[in-house]
Amino acid sequence: MRNQGPATGFAAAQLIKRGLGNEPFMLIQTDLLRLPEEKFFEMIDVCDDLVRKENKYITGGVKPKYAIMGIDYMIAGKKIVDDGVKVFEVDKFLWRDSKEKVEEYVNSGLAMTHWNHTCITPNRLMEMFKKYKNEWYEPLMAIVGGGDVVTNYGLMPKGPIEDVTQNAFNNGEALVVELPFECVDFGTWESVALYLKETGQYQEENTINIEAKDNFIRAPKGKTVATIGVEGLVIIDTGDALLVMKKEDSGKVGQVVDKLKEENKTELL
Repeated sequence: MRNQGPATGFAAAQLIKRGLGNEPFMLIQTDLLRLPEEKFFEMIDVCDDLVRKENKYITGGVKPKYAIMGIDYMIAGKKIVDDGVKVFEVDKFLWRDSKEKVEEYVNSGLAMTHWNHTCITPNRLMEMFKKYKNEWYEPLMAIVGGGDVVTNYGLMPKGPIEDVTQNAFNNGEALVVELPFECVDFGTWESVALYLKETGQYQEENTINIEAKDNFIRAPKGKTVATIGVEGLVIIDTGDALLVMKKEDSGKVGQVVDKLKEENKTELL
């Protein structure tokens, strides 16, 4: 409920309370496939070794084939490991706010998508919180010290982990592992659409398209959807709710939840 930043800090705080502050831990996304799976375990071993040697923020990245605006990017710098798994320093963090800029870096081969395979020691992460997001650090340390979890967790402002990590990326405090496996992302409707179409699994049923193209439509069985003169849309009909948006805006779906809360329409959540 406080977004990924406080949640990641809370995980670290719980480990510190258990006396594991200097042990590497990893947090990963659940909304993607890793193929083949055994390569993921090789990456875990590399990250464990790097954290113990470098004491830096380690994350995973992939050089993308095309720009997807629902995810973040890093610009890779100097290669420091090339022994089966490639590891780079991070030159800077690239927000998803300009599609033209993202496409420029993707086409140049310098961009790496940020896949949130976070590996770091809890103590080091807490140092980063103290340096870059003290309003998270103080409640978390209160929890470590035995303070009430609900009260202190509620004091932290909502925010993504990038509020901290983008500073680490930009200040030479991070490394990126080029993931040695294929990642199939299901974090946005745009990425779901790309995957299903590329693998031949996308089938439009009960649709009528007139001068319309490159749309992704999902609707209840037996319901007909007609599109006229539109392009690059995601249309999701769950029966009791309808979502219509541009594919490039699919990373903003969470704002709908925020809006419902703001208007006290929590019965729709």
